[in-house]
Order: sequence, then structure tokens, then C-alpha cells
Amino acid sequence: MSDLKRKVINDIIEREGGYVNDTHDSGGETNYGITVAVARAYGYTGEMRKLPRSTAFTIYAKLYWDKLMIDHIEALSPMLAAEIADTAVNMGTGRAGRFLQRSLNVLNNRQSYYNDLTVDGAIGARTINALNAFLKIRGVEGEKVLHGMLNSLQGAYYVTLAERREKDEKYVYGWHLHRVS
Repeated sequence: MSDLKRKVINDIIEREGGYVNDTHDSGGETNYGITVAVARAYGYTGEMRKLPRSTAFTIYAKLYWDKLMIDHIEALSPMLAAEIADTAVNMGTGRAGRFLQRSLNVLNNRQSYYNDLTVDGAIGARTINALNAFLKIRGVEGEKVLHGMLNSLQGAYYVTLAERREKDEKYVYGWHLHRVS
């Protein structure tokens, strides 16, 4: 396991905090940011209050980092790997993947850098190859632009959530403070 993967997941766990059972939170009961639904889907059957931190770490690694092939993204850009992992945890792997694919599609200069990607949220070889091509062409500046686009999409989605579900107004400030930078 890479040092970055370990650091990013530990940072997410710290940011998410411990046990919470907020009746206004759509995620319901959580511990270390792991919802009861995700914990059960992973196979954890115990009380959420007692979810071991090591189990939360393993869930984050397998269900978010590994599912999105973030090791491959890390090899190209540690900054983007951390951003995509955090977005996946907070908004789901599909949305994180779609944000990356949408951004790469509008940055491909009318398909002169690489072909458009299918925006399906599944990060695979085509998405990784497009990211690699983009970064080779645009370099460090392009990496910063792509990072900004991913954050912009994430922030815009938080605003949409709060507009659609008034109860989320309670969280939108913190989401922007801790997730969009």
C-alpha cells in the first residue's frame, strides 16, 4: 500500500470523525464516515458505534480507492488521486468517476488529444489513458486546472443538494469548508 493511500484514507477518517447518528443526515447512522448501509454491504454486522477504525480503513481502501483504480491515478498525479478519493467517499464512486470523465471530455480540445470518454463513472483503462494523455500535453498547469474543475463540480453539486433538500443547508457550509479547496 502506498504512503499516499494510507495518508489520504487516514485523513478522511479524521475529517469524518467518530460515531454520529444525526436524524437529518441522509446517510443515517455513521462511524468514521462509513454509513450503516455501506458497512452492512461490506459485511459488518455489529453496532455502528463499535465499528473498528481498521474496518473503516479497509472499507475506504476496497470500496473507494481500489474500485476507482486510484493507484493508477496516483502514479500520474497524487493531487488528483487524493481529490478523487475524497469525492468518492463523500459523493459516491460513480459521481467521482463521472466528474473526472466529464472534465477530461471538455479538456480534450475537440478530441484532438484523445477520444471522448463514455461518462459512466467507471474509471478503467480508457479513463486512465485519457488522464495520462491530458497530463502529458498540459503538464502541471493542466493538473491544477483539472483539480479545480473537479472541485468546482463537487461544490456545485453540494449547492444543488442544499437547494433540492433544505435539510442539507445544515451541512453545505462544512462540505465546502472541508471538501472543496
